[in-house]
Amino acid sequence: MDQIDALASKQTGRIDCILIAAGKYHDIDFARLELLKLLAENQRIRVRVFEDYSNLEAICAADCLVTYTCEVIPSLEQQVALRSWLEQGGRWYALHGSNSILRFLDNGQVDTPNWAPHFMQTLGSQFAAHPPIAPFRVEVAKPEHPLVQGIEPFEVNDEQYLMDMTADVEVLLETRFEGETPGFVRDQWLAERHPVLYLRRHGEGAVLYLTLGHCRGHYDLRPLMDFWPQVDRCAWEHPTFYQLLRRGLHWAARLDQPAN
Repeated sequence: MDQIDALASKQTGRIDCILIAAGKYHDIDFARLELLKLLAENQRIRVRVFEDYSNLEAICAADCLVTYTCEVIPSLEQQVALRSWLEQGGRWYALHGSNSILRFLDNGQVDTPNWAPHFMQTLGSQFAAHPPIAPFRVEVAKPEHPLVQGIEPFEVNDEQYLMDMTADVEVLLETRFEGETPGFVRDQWLAERHPVLYLRRHGEGAVLYLTLGHCRGHYDLRPLMDFWPQVDRCAWEHPTFYQLLRRGLHWAARLDQPAN
């Protein structure tokens, strides 16, 4: 391939994306459709959709990975393959509950056990708790970074994720929390800042993690509850969230990079 052909390929070539959308307690159908619509805005991006990480051949052949999951944990073999794929240049846009492990105890509390340390280290964090859904403020930690440049501090009604950080990350958006998280084993939190959007680098690749994006329909809490009385869309009703989604998807597909 000569230089002109190589430039044309970089500008117009196909981009293979894997979307994993699955899990508990969320309106996965809604999130999956919204993400597919955003991905379809660029015809170069061709998407395959899965419910777990088992198709390693497809994932390792892809240019980028997008996940919207809750309690979908890859096997150790899959975890190792994901880490290797990232180190070789893969880009992974992980959303909302991708870092969650939830166990409901007999006393009704929710535990978040450390059962997949390799996976959580790859992601850079593990979900620990959140207060009841309510508006909270998101601050810009690195306003000069292209992924958040021009984004102003904003208030969003969503699950305010509190996480255990498992690796060094570059925090781009953050929030502050102090208080109680009723229903979780860890239900008392001192004043601290928590990432909302961050980058976790791996060799030639990286994970971009955005904690926002809870959604739930009437029938998404089974078997805990047959019918949830309201439809929750949370950050999906906020225009800044869609701005962050588009920027993250462009980053994952390397559409943020110049052609030369």
